[in-house]
Amino acid sequence: MAKKKSRQDLLVERLHAQGLRKRVAAAVAGARGGSGGGRKAESRARDVLKQLEGATDTIRTEVLGAGRKRSEAGKKAAATRKRNAAKRSASAKKGAATRKAAAKRKTAKR
Repeated sequence: MAKKKSRQDLLVERLHAQGLRKRVAAAVAGARGGSGGGRKAESRARDVLKQLEGATDTIRTEVLGAGRKRSEAGKKAAATRKRNAAKRSASAKKGAATRKAAAKRKTAKR
């Protein structure tokens, strides 16, 4: 008759299947309690979680470019709006000057 796997072994297998290394999975599964090294295993599990969170942050910023691309796009859009507003303003000033000069010429002819 086959020996039934313990909950710890099942957890190790599940974590390993999800991509964790076997040794890390075993360390995390050892933190669940049971016999031997409870405090050490728990602290190792916490360390592993901190490392994994750091890895996810790195992936988000470096690979996915979480906030950087959006802020760069916003800055570019703001610069474009500013440039276009300056063009409109310059054109309006030029048009106003032309109208003023034309009105001056009209009154001078009379």
